[in-house]
Amino acid sequence: MYAGCPLIWASRMQTEISLSTAESEYIALSTAMRDVLSNMQLMDEVNKIFPSLTGKPKVHCKLRKEENKLDCKVYEDNESSIAMAKNPQFSPLTKNIAIKYHHFRRYVNKAITLHSIDSSEQLADAFTKPLEAPQFAYLRKKYCGW
Repeated sequence: MYAGCPLIWASRMQTEISLSTAESEYIALSTAMRDVLSNMQLMDEVNKIFPSLTGKPKVHCKLRKEENKLDCKVYEDNESSIAMAKNPQFSPLTKNIAIKYHHFRRYVNKAITLHSIDSSEQLADAFTKPLEAPQFAYLRKKYCGW
């Protein structure tokens, strides 16, 4: 989000067959990380060329100048996918996940920290699930401010 507005959002079907919910969530996390990593680097480069009058945008993910590394907090509501991402070794549960989904593991616990978030706080649920009216209104307020 930038200035309270979502920059990127997408809802698409996964192209791979998942054997479990954790694997499906891990693939979704990997896909999101692909967008996050490239866009944070892009925002840093754009800010160097066109510095805004209001200062550098405050984002959850940013490039640390002193170490030239990404510094990023990522929120996920599935504990199993967080555990898979934090474990650099392959296990019987992760060996069947395509290698292309493990690209962000090299950043985990170095530049990226994964944090658990309650499912009721997931903003994407407003677009992907049928919600009760109070929950939808709560998430809408977080998105739109009204």
